[in-house]
Amino acid sequence: MSFSQPSRIFRTAAILVLLLWTSAVLYPLLWTLLSALKNNTQFLTNKPWSLPEFPLYWSNFSYVWKTYHFGDYFLNSVYITLMSSCLSILLSATTAYVIARFKFSGSQLMYMIYLSSMMIPLILGLVPLFFLLNDLYLINKLNGLVLVYTAWSLPFGVFVLVSFFKSLPKELEEASYIDGAGYFRTFFQIMLPMARSGMIPILIMNALNNWNEYIMGTIFVNEPSKYTLPVGIAIMQGEMQYRTEWGPLFAGLLISMVPVVLVYAFFQRYIVAGITAGAVK
Repeated sequence: MSFSQPSRIFRTAAILVLLLWTSAVLYPLLWTLLSALKNNTQFLTNKPWSLPEFPLYWSNFSYVWKTYHFGDYFLNSVYITLMSSCLSILLSATTAYVIARFKFSGSQLMYMIYLSSMMIPLILGLVPLFFLLNDLYLINKLNGLVLVYTAWSLPFGVFVLVSFFKSLPKELEEASYIDGAGYFRTFFQIMLPMARSGMIPILIMNALNNWNEYIMGTIFVNEPSKYTLPVGIAIMQGEMQYRTEWGPLFAGLLISMVPVVLVYAFFQRYIVAGITAGAVK
């Protein structure tokens, strides 16, 4: 009995499924781009999924960037995402290293507290977080969102990196101590670079989550000049009310999607490498 025919059929079926999945993923992006190049007349007179007519309205992008302050929203999101993602990966790496490599009273309890915090729904923490930030005078402050996003991302990073640091050989630390290096130098010059394949996927996923976060950005910031992109898009749609400008609205959506698509396009190999890094250890 030959197995070439079944394998060929399976390969063809797998390719068809992947093509269908790719089409399902790319179609919303393409539809958003085509819709961003239309004016309201084309939306009202033609079908929503029809191709845009010439001339293409590239001005929708500059219009939404200036008129609806998308430039400010974009820069706010960039600042908050970069600061919170870098701070969370630094804190999670140092915390995970201490828990994984040093045995002290309460280390496992600390680890369980981090794990249990991942099970608490975000909605339950909004009210106490609001009063805490208010007492610290961090309401309507970008740095307040940075701290909240950092704390929100920290448990997942600790959870992943504790297992990763445990898998690294202890002989490297012992050799470093023999050579005269202290704890800080051993961590930052030896152990941290070795954990890079585990840290990069966490950094990327935290950045994407912080970029797309909406609920906390709405509750903790109500000053228009400090809105993030997800909040700005919702405010923009609310300001339009009965005169919805569909072209600029889709242009704003596309602007918010471009950084996410670029991150996935350029760093997907790091995500895959980080997920599979512990499989062969």
